[in-house]
Amino acid sequence: MSEAELKALLLDGLRKIAPEADPAMLRGDQNIRETLDIDSFDFLSFLIALHDKLGVEIPEADYGKLNTLDAMLRYLVPKV
Repeated sequence: MSEAELKALLLDGLRKIAPEADPAMLRGDQNIRETLDIDSFDFLSFLIALHDKLGVEIPEADYGKLNTLDAMLRYLVPKV
């Protein structure tokens, strides 16, 4: 999967948990939860959905490393 495909998948997943927001306007360095006003439960659901779609294990200890779109891409691209 290319980085562009992964980014599209991430943005699609964010649209599902934050339908009132426009994830496409999210800059890569912005905090996802703060910018899209996503609570911790919805963000956890998003990460679980990523695991289901990508088959990538995301340990709970790494959740804090996935605060921005850029960080998610850096973390996930080598694993997919």
